[in-house]
Amino acid sequence: MNGRGTERIGTILYGANNIFSVKSGERQIQCYLKGKILKDAEAEYNPLAVGDRVLFQEDGTGQGRILSRLERINKIARFNKKGKRPQTIACNVDQVLIVTSAESPPFRPRFIDRVCVVADAEKIPPLICLNKIDLGVDKTTELRIRIFEELGYTVFRTSATTREGFSELKQYIEGKRTVLLGQSGTGKTSILNVLLPGQERKTGPISEKYNRGSHTTVLAYMEIAPEGWEIIDTPGVREFEPVGISAQNVSWFFKEFLPFRGLCLYPNCTHTLEPNCAVVDAVEKGSIHPDRYESYLRIFFALKERERVLYYE
Repeated sequence: MNGRGTERIGTILYGANNIFSVKSGERQIQCYLKGKILKDAEAEYNPLAVGDRVLFQEDGTGQGRILSRLERINKIARFNKKGKRPQTIACNVDQVLIVTSAESPPFRPRFIDRVCVVADAEKIPPLICLNKIDLGVDKTTELRIRIFEELGYTVFRTSATTREGFSELKQYIEGKRTVLLGQSGTGKTSILNVLLPGQERKTGPISEKYNRGSHTTVLAYMEIAPEGWEIIDTPGVREFEPVGISAQNVSWFFKEFLPFRGLCLYPNCTHTLEPNCAVVDAVEKGSIHPDRYESYLRIFFALKERERVLYYE
C-alpha cells in the first residue's frame, strides 16, 4: 500500500489554505487537498466547504489526502464578485438561522430576503433570528418581521445579554445541523456562546462611526454539542447575492406572489415592466408589501445583469 491507509469517509469541520479538519468516527484528522480543483467543482470559487463529506486516505504521517468530494444534499452559497463564481458557505445542512438585529447594526430585511430565496430554492428551511432585542425594536422593524411571520417563516426574538428567547431557539437547534448566517455584529458568535457555553469565543465591538460590526469569526467552522447536534458559525457577510437561480425564476421564491401567478396578461410575466401585471396590481392594492416587492426587483435586475455579463464574457 506504499504506506497509505484505507480510504475513508469524513465530514469537513473547517479549513483554510487547502488544509481541512475532517471528522471521521471519533477522530479528527488534518487532511490536505493537492491543487484547488476537484472533479465536478471546476466552476466553483471554493471546491470544499464546511459540512462537505469527503473521501480521504491517510498518508502514513498522521495526516490525510482528500481524494474526492461526495455528492451534496444541499448548499448555502452566494455569488463571489471578486472570483466571479459561486462560493459555498456551508452544505449538507438541516436549516439556516439568519441572524439580524434591529439596531447596532441596523436591520436589513433585504439581506434576509436574499438568503430566504437561496434557502427556499435549496429546500433548506430558513429560520429568522432578531437578536439584541434588549436594545429595543422600532415599529418599522417589527412590521417587517411580522411580514416574514405571515409568510410562514419561523422567527425568534432573542437577546444574548438577557437570554430571552433562547429556550425556544434551542428547541429548533437540537438534533439538527444548523448554519448561522448574518452580517458582522448581529451577534452570531454571542448566540453560539449561549447555545454552547464554556469556550469564551471572541466577539467584537460595533463601530460607532459606521454602526456595523467587525469580522471576529474569520472562517466557517462546525461545532458539535455533547448531545450530538451541530452548529456552523460563519464570518459576517455584508453582501449576499443569490446563485443557482435565474432572473426568470426568482419570483417563484417570493411566496406572496404565488396566488397571483397566472393572472397576468403575459404567461411569462417577470412582474417588472409588463402591463396588466397581477403582482404589480397586488402591490398597489396593498396585498403585497412594497418593500418586499422592491427587494424582488433588486434581486431580479441584479441577476439579469449578471446573466448578461456572463453571456458576453
